Amino acid sequence: MASASHLGDAVGLSDEQLVAMYRMVALARATDERMWILNRAGRVPFVISGQGHEGAQVGIASALRLGHDWMVPYYRSVAACMTFGMSAREILLAQYAKAIDPSSGGRQMPGHYGAAAHNILSTSSPVATQILHAAGIALAARTRRTGQVAMTFMGEGSSNQGDVHEGLNFVGIHRLPMILVVENNGYAISVPAAKEIAIRDVADRAAGYAMPGVVVDGSDVLGCYRAAREAVERARRGEGGTFIEAKVHRLTAHSSDDQQTKYRPAEELEAERAQDALPRFRAQLRDSGVLTEEIEERLAAEIREIVEEATAFAEAQPDPTTDTAAWYVYHDDGPPGGGSADPARHEAAH
Repeated sequence: MASASHLGDAVGLSDEQLVAMYRMVALARATDERMWILNRAGRVPFVISGQGHEGAQVGIASALRLGHDWMVPYYRSVAACMTFGMSAREILLAQYAKAIDPSSGGRQMPGHYGAAAHNILSTSSPVATQILHAAGIALAARTRRTGQVAMTFMGEGSSNQGDVHEGLNFVGIHRLPMILVVENNGYAISVPAAKEIAIRDVADRAAGYAMPGVVVDGSDVLGCYRAAREAVERARRGEGGTFIEAKVHRLTAHSSDDQQTKYRPAEELEAERAQDALPRFRAQLRDSGVLTEEIEERLAAEIREIVEEATAFAEAQPDPTTDTAAWYVYHDDGPPGGGSADPARHEAAH
């Protein structure tokens, strides 16, 4: 049995930081599960889940500097956005499309996360376009010498889009501080990876852009953190981008409108659950002595309270009104006096 200090020393994290990472994986899972319950109850219209991706997202996003670096997420980035500052309230406000939703004020469909206060850039519906935005942020950071790093996420299906070549080529040429994270869960909606890509590891493509291609086990939270930390440090030193491929497990259907049991055998789904990062990380921390029974019970109660309160808060907020529909379409549009659409919007973060 490894000692607590040995586990933390291996990745440069304290026991408190390890517990905080576990809490975030568990909180993101609980928030995601609540989203599905609300959808099935007819209270929110659509869900794209990140269940099975949380370990990779929390581990990788934890390497960034909150309030300084930039994140450009994708539709499964529930855990990544929460790690980078978004609250359960803010995630659920997006699901309900409420007026004070920080992602878009209820203007975008669920899954289009963004929060200016946390340096999280909202994304468009066409997949992979976010890499071009991240490359632009990285160019601005390099030009301004801010020491910021831009990190963007997508699935392996999205990685086949032409935008990815353009973005990575630009980052490679100019050695920009951008990290691309491809979360490879083996399926682009219902199309298996064998019919999406001609190689086993998507990260092999990194060689064409003069940057490292790193493959990590997405169920290994600390392994993901270590790989991302090295990539972030490399970017800050001015050595350019990194392509990280996290092999993850999609535990739910592609979305709430999909039924994956029609194209994935029961044996495959059972094997996927056996690789779930949440119980694996829990067991690792238990075995090391970092996660005690008392801490587990406290966290479980705290997470239940957060999710219940966030649900009640989000559901109680007003819907957008038609007279605000055109706000933010043009530079001069918006609420009188500028600023956010609602003075109560800041409450969503709590």
